[in-house]
Formats: sequence, C-alpha cells, structure tokens
Amino acid sequence: MPPPIKFKPSEKIYNRRTDTHSIKHNYIKNTPVKELFDYINSRNSKKKLIPKMIKEIERRGIKIKWKKKIK
Repeated sequence: MPPPIKFKPSEKIYNRRTDTHSIKHNYIKNTPVKELFDYINSRNSKKKLIPKMIKEIERRGIKIKWKKKIK
C-alpha cells in the first residue's frame, strides 16, 4: 500500500504547557473539500497535485461539474 499523499509539509507544534512537541501531518485525505476546491481553482497551485486532489474528491463521492471560463 502506498503512503498517503501530502497536501502541505508536516508541522512541528510546540505545547508550552506540557513542554512537548507533536507533529501534525497534512494529508489530502484529511483536508476539507472546500479547501481542496479552493486550491484547485487558485492560480498558484502545483500542477502535479491537481489530479491527485480531483481523484480524492471523486473518492469521497462528490461529482465535479466542469464549466468553461467566460472571457
């Protein structure tokens, strides 16, 4: 089984109360649908991640309706 696809780099979070570090992994499967759509439609998105995000949205059972851009 391949490893999950990363959406953003992992974050190291420091808790001041307990003086511990925890690592938060940002995977595509944990990202909200609205955030995936916003990233797909943004201009500065990585072209390599767009098909992976579309595949994830379809895996969740959401159908995408494509519209042509009006100039």
